[in-house]
Amino acid sequence: MSTTTSPQAPERPPQSAVEGPIGWIRDQLAVLKELLEKPLATYYLILGCCGLLLPLGLMMVLSASSIEAMQKTQDPFTWFVKQSLSAALGLLIMWACSRLPHKFFRWAGYPLMALSFIGLVMVLFIGSSQLGAQRWIDVGSYSIQPSEPAKLALALWGADLLARRARHGRIEWRQLLIPLMPGTVLLAVMVMLGRDLGTTLVLFMIFLSLLWVVGAPVKLFGGILSLAVLATLIMIKVEPYRMARIGAFLDPWADAQGDGYQAVQGQIAMGSGGWFGLGLGSSRAKWSWLPHGESDFIFAILGEELGLMGTLMVVVLFGLLGYAGLRVASRVKDSFVRLAAAAIVAWIVGQAVVNMGAVLGVVPITGIPLPLVSYGGSALLPTLAALGMLLSFAKREPGAREALAARGPGPAARALSWLGLGGTTKGRVRR
Repeated sequence: MSTTTSPQAPERPPQSAVEGPIGWIRDQLAVLKELLEKPLATYYLILGCCGLLLPLGLMMVLSASSIEAMQKTQDPFTWFVKQSLSAALGLLIMWACSRLPHKFFRWAGYPLMALSFIGLVMVLFIGSSQLGAQRWIDVGSYSIQPSEPAKLALALWGADLLARRARHGRIEWRQLLIPLMPGTVLLAVMVMLGRDLGTTLVLFMIFLSLLWVVGAPVKLFGGILSLAVLATLIMIKVEPYRMARIGAFLDPWADAQGDGYQAVQGQIAMGSGGWFGLGLGSSRAKWSWLPHGESDFIFAILGEELGLMGTLMVVVLFGLLGYAGLRVASRVKDSFVRLAAAAIVAWIVGQAVVNMGAVLGVVPITGIPLPLVSYGGSALLPTLAALGMLLSFAKREPGAREALAARGPGPAARALSWLGLGGTTKGRVRR
């Protein structure tokens, strides 16, 4: 008796193979979504962005400043060494802030605000002037710019003021202008007396972000924004060099050897980089062509040496950093944490957008540095402290504390325990 077997049906290919690239993209997005849903995703995202931008900044400072440093000090590593020391100190501050409770930051805003006012007053009397702006206090071979920590002070102080007016999880906006607005205006006036329009604009970014998060009415928000724009126009009008900057912004090539020189040289540097750049250290603009290539216009040197791919990488990293900060603000219920996180994002990412926009010629040149990348310890230290705060806030996300506890002690804690200086007692025999 013969038996017949039906032919075996061919195996159905996986859905992703049928759909081709679309299925692959969907699979990758699903994996990314799964990663972002993990409790410590924000924590590691902030840490990763900082861990990439800071070394990149040190590398670019070395490249951009080496020629001018050699001409002025006979040592091409002068400014790189100073920036490295600032970065080392800033990382220690960042690590300390990441381990502090949010109550400490609520308290710290008030003395930091007072110190900022004292520093800005000192600038008016004993500050040094560079290029028509009086912003720095010289301490030996270093220069301190008090307006930089003032950004952090305003973010903490303003967030705590509004958080204290929280009622049943909601923040009342009707009394938020006292004393927040007078304090912000006074701080901005002190900065403007040193002819620092760029930092003044950043302070107003922080102030407006606090209003936005607190839920201020559109009319109130629009009115304050209109007053800020009017004040900015007046400040531009009363200073001839600011008017010249506006003219150079509108048509830099009309005076390419005068007021538009920096903008033109920055655009030439960016354009000559092409897709992948001339190579690290191969910038031509840094040979006394581009003013302030290590600070305000370091993005142009970066574009020249690393090309479009390098600049896009920086843009993506700042975008991810902003996303991480807003993610903290949306996932944590504490009013102070939400306000402070949003203010920090507005400060760091907003300042980065303005700096890169000035180099690209889409906004006027304001003279503010690119966070984590430009030369300047006065700007780097408060920025790293603010990122340390975001790390501390990220630990308050749902499930983050449990995930950290399950992970166990870090390498620093284990090293201390091995030396008998503390850390975990797990596995030790008690006598």
